[in-house]
Amino acid sequence: MPFTPFNLRAEIMKQIEEEGYTNPTPIQSQAIPAVLAGQDVMGLAQTGTGKTAAFVLPILQKLIPGPRGKLRALIIAPTRELAEQINETIRSLGKTSGLTSLTIYGGVGLRGQISALKRGVDIVVACPGRLLDHLQQHTISLTQIEILVLDEADQMFDMGFLPNIRKIIKHIPTKRQTLLFSATMPPDIRRLTEAILKNPVTIEVAHTKPVEAITHAIFPVKAHLKTDLLLALLKQTETQSVLIFTKTKHRAKSVDKLLKKEGYRCASLQGNLSQGQRQAALNGFRDGRFDIMVATDIAARGIDVSRVSHVINFDLPDTTEAYIHRTGRTGRASRTGDAYSIVADTTDDATMIKQIERKMGGPLERLTIEGFNYNLAASTIPKAAFARTHQPQQRKKTWGSSSSAPITKRKR
Repeated sequence: MPFTPFNLRAEIMKQIEEEGYTNPTPIQSQAIPAVLAGQDVMGLAQTGTGKTAAFVLPILQKLIPGPRGKLRALIIAPTRELAEQINETIRSLGKTSGLTSLTIYGGVGLRGQISALKRGVDIVVACPGRLLDHLQQHTISLTQIEILVLDEADQMFDMGFLPNIRKIIKHIPTKRQTLLFSATMPPDIRRLTEAILKNPVTIEVAHTKPVEAITHAIFPVKAHLKTDLLLALLKQTETQSVLIFTKTKHRAKSVDKLLKKEGYRCASLQGNLSQGQRQAALNGFRDGRFDIMVATDIAARGIDVSRVSHVINFDLPDTTEAYIHRTGRTGRASRTGDAYSIVADTTDDATMIKQIERKMGGPLERLTIEGFNYNLAASTIPKAAFARTHQPQQRKKTWGSSSSAPITKRKR
């Protein structure tokens, strides 16, 4: 088995095989030996590259020989969904290790977390705010931490968590191994790495490059017709599982509601939901009970679904890096995928598309939808425009191009 050169323990290798891992990804191949050797690591990699297993596997390897019930590894993540995703990986790969893990985040009661901490755990996966609450209430001790992992560091910066991170690190022994993973490296994150990492091994794995298995296209439209075009796009596209990105949680909720009225099996992932609602939405999308997930960038950091066939940017992101990471959620696990962007006739959208095209190294294909009324005035759109009946089984693949030739969609 290709993981054998890492000399991982038999119980870990057994779980690797049971979980269906075959060949290590590039970041796993480079990071696992460095972590096992005790080196600090700064990893730059986009979503879907396998970085979770790149730090979970060596952490399990290093903790198994030691004592049980003492908190020795701390993983900090920006969102509840990502924390749960990491913890699921720990539990699946460490099923027979005897190690215990716990997630700590807000939106749920403190009592259960405090009880679990009192019983003793080996690994904690935490969001910064709730972890700081525990530290302030003296319900957790980080004095025996041997390995610290900061995952999605750039997103923690975007969410304003950096001051909390610095406070948390003051509670952790200076003699430790530190692993930091980030999709991008803005100046503040670089300064953080210089402050907390010691002679790190730097690993860069296509962290700002588009995934080659993805086809990219944009659908230009007047701003007031974006929702109508989204419906037309969904009706005329053969999809398996669709992830739709919006800029705000309010827009995510609105689009989710409209799609439900159209008969789609849809859920949203945004900040106004309780933890139970968020987890139910995510689980439903993973197991296929929901065909469409509408999410914001922050909420979507915890979505790791290999079968996403389409990513649709209902709203364009604010940066080209965010575009790469959004669209990288399709085309995974040796599958192909499509990334579509609905582009309004605004200066902001036009500017962002130019930046994305520079990043992509060429123009994105402009498409139109055959039969769609692009000239409908805003004043003529009925208030009940989303009350039309949708029959999912009647979806067609009839495309028209803004260029002269029709589009031939590849087979999956």
